[in-house]
Amino acid sequence: MLQDTPTDKNPTSNDAVFRVRGLTKSYQMGEVQVDALRGIDLDLHRGEFTVLLGASGSGKSTLLNILGGLDTPTTGSVYYREHDITHANEAELTEYRRDHVGFVFQFYNLIPSLTALENVAVVTEIAKSPMKPEEALALVGLQNRMHHFPAQLSGGEQQRIAIARAIAKKPEVLLCDEPTGALDSKTGIVVLEALQRINQELGTTTAVITHNAGIAQMANRVVHLADGLISRIYTNESLVSPDQLSW
Repeated sequence: MLQDTPTDKNPTSNDAVFRVRGLTKSYQMGEVQVDALRGIDLDLHRGEFTVLLGASGSGKSTLLNILGGLDTPTTGSVYYREHDITHANEAELTEYRRDHVGFVFQFYNLIPSLTALENVAVVTEIAKSPMKPEEALALVGLQNRMHHFPAQLSGGEQQRIAIARAIAKKPEVLLCDEPTGALDSKTGIVVLEALQRINQELGTTTAVITHNAGIAQMANRVVHLADGLISRIYTNESLVSPDQLSW
C-alpha cells in the first residue's frame, strides 16, 4: 500500500494531484548518455485538462510514464497527493496504477477476441469500485457498439473503447499519450470530445501529450516541453471546443 509521507516534507499546492520537483531521467545507450528529462518542476491540479505539447524527443512521454508509475526517474521526486511514488516498490506501483490512474495510448491495445463490452469488463472485474462497462461505453458514445469485436470497429471507435476501459475503474487521473496520433482529424475530434466529456462530467484530472499544437486550444493549461525541459506554461483564458480546433 502506498505510504503517506509527512506533509511538512512535501512540496505544497492546495489542489495539486501531482507535484513534480527536480525530475530528471537519463538513459545509457552504449557509450552515450541520453538525458530525456533535465529538471522538471510541475504541478497538475484536480479536475484540470492539461496538454503537454512538444516535438518528438522533447521528453513528454517519459514524463507521462513517470507520472503513471510505468517508469522511474533518475533523480527528483513525484508526489501523487501525499504519496511519494518516486520511492514506491513494485507492488505499491501496481496498486497505484490499478486504483488511481487510467491510461490511453496512441495504439489501442484491445484484446481482439473480446467484444467492446468484454474489453472494458477486463478492467472493471479487478477495480475497487468501478462503473458498469455499459456506462463507460455510453460515456464515449458507443453504447450501440458494445457487442462488436475490435476488427469490426473503426480506429476512432477502437480508441474510444480504450478510453472507456481506462475510465471504467473511475480513476482520479487519466493520462493520454498521443491519443489522436493514429487518427485523421475528423475522427480525432470525436476522440477529443470523449476526453473532454469525461473531464467535465466526472471531474477526472486529464493530461494529454501531443505534438499537435491545435489540440492545446481546448486545454485549461498548456505545458510546452523542449529538450527535456519545460520551456513555457500558459493558461487558456477561453477554451475552444474540439469541433472548432484548427489542426
